[in-house]
This record gives sequence, structure tokens and C-alpha cells, in this order.
Amino acid sequence: MSDTYVLLQYGADAFNARFQDLEGARSFHRASHNPNLIVKLSREAVWSQHHPGTMGPDAAYFYFGALPPFLLVGLRRRYPPTPTAGFIVEGSQSRYFTAQSGRDYKWKITPQRMELADGRSTLAVWELSAPTDEFDARLTIKHAGLAIVTEIMTTLTINRMSESLGW
Repeated sequence: MSDTYVLLQYGADAFNARFQDLEGARSFHRASHNPNLIVKLSREAVWSQHHPGTMGPDAAYFYFGALPPFLLVGLRRRYPPTPTAGFIVEGSQSRYFTAQSGRDYKWKITPQRMELADGRSTLAVWELSAPTDEFDARLTIKHAGLAIVTEIMTTLTINRMSESLGW
């Protein structure tokens, strides 16, 4: 069992990118659908089988169509994808979310890097790659983060979408 898991991001578009591990196995991918923009973030079943600590929902859906935008995680919870009072603290570069387990987490955001913490330790770090790398970014997830890996990917995605849309 590894202490950390590295996922390489291919594609700079916040609405359509894929992630694969260092062995080249696809782990997550996003797909956009039009005319009503629906973005599905899916965890790959083969990747999950190779990482037994993986838990949580297999997918999240972001809807930006005719109705007010919302986020659906695990086909159970519906959230507005725009920042809410519990998501942004005024004057802070951090973004907060509550996982389905009820625990609170914080993304610390800088221009080149995002770091996810649970108050005691860092669970994941997303960093833009160097211009010479063949991938666009690297996500390093600690073993404790596998239990909420889809929520990590979902909130990373919403943070990146938010940045690209100027929210």
C-alpha cells in the first residue's frame, strides 16, 4: 500500500480533462455535454479496484443549463456550484466544503497550486506542471484521501471551474 497516489492531469480546460496514474491507467475523466452544459466527473472502475481504500460515489454531475446551476454528487446531494457563504470566506484565498461524512475540509488556493487539508494534515496537493512536462498538472493524494477521492476531485473541479468562470 502506497502512502501517496499521483494522478497526472491531461487537458487544461476545467470543463474537460482526464486524469491517469503514473502507470498510465485512467483514474478520472470529465466529459461535457451540450446544449445544456452538463459536466460529468467519473471515477474509473478499474482504477478503483487497484486502490482498495477508494470509497464514496463513483461520479458527480455539474449542471449549467436552463435551471439554476447545481452540483449532484453520488446521485444523493444537490449543491449550487456557485460559491455559497459556507464555501468562501471573504478576503480568504481558501475554499471550504463539508464532505458527505459531515467533516469539514479546506482548499488553500494559490495561482500555481491548491492544497486540501482537514484541519490536521494535508490530504491532497494539485500543482500546475512545468512547461516541459507532457501533462498539465499533478495531483498527489495521501492514502487517507482515498476515502473521499471523488469529493476531492469534485471540489478540485469546482474550484478550477470557478476560477475559469471568474466566480
